[in-house]
Amino acid sequence: MAIKVDKVLDAKGLACPMPIVKTKKALEELAAGQVLEVEATDKGSLADIQSWAKTTGHQYLGSNQEGNVLHHFVRKSDPSEVKEERKYPHTITNEELEQQIKENPAMKLLDVREPAEFAFSRIPGAVSIPLGELEQRVNELNHEDDIHVICRTGNRSDMAAQLLSRKGFKNVKNVVAGMSEWKGPIEKE
Repeated sequence: MAIKVDKVLDAKGLACPMPIVKTKKALEELAAGQVLEVEATDKGSLADIQSWAKTTGHQYLGSNQEGNVLHHFVRKSDPSEVKEERKYPHTITNEELEQQIKENPAMKLLDVREPAEFAFSRIPGAVSIPLGELEQRVNELNHEDDIHVICRTGNRSDMAAQLLSRKGFKNVKNVVAGMSEWKGPIEKE
């Protein structure tokens, strides 16, 4: 299927959060209504770009895959359609999380990274629900729990925390800076 695009962005070989950062910058250069094709090899980019488009108001048109390259299509929205990118206001640092784990073992740690990232390195007791599956699997979580959401850098967990908040979860915190700077205990498969 040939899709008419106005610009192609090469984000191959880049890991989260770079495909989003570059997508955002590339869209700024387009006129409203124009379509950007993002070529990425990061499997997590599928959920990341979908969620980012949903939170900013740009239109996620779809994706297809050729070999190991994902092709994402995003239409730049008119300024009246665009939402200001909001950051989830309730955050906790890695150090505060480490203290919380010691003090409150009942606290839930939700890891929204991709399954491969989770398998290679995770905080003991963390629950894995990748960002792209969270909306469908939200019923696996208890609305009353204290939920701390973690990803690699704090970007995907920010989107996940916003989603949980919209779904009525009251006690949600985004862990910043996430697994990329975690110094506490980890486990691997």
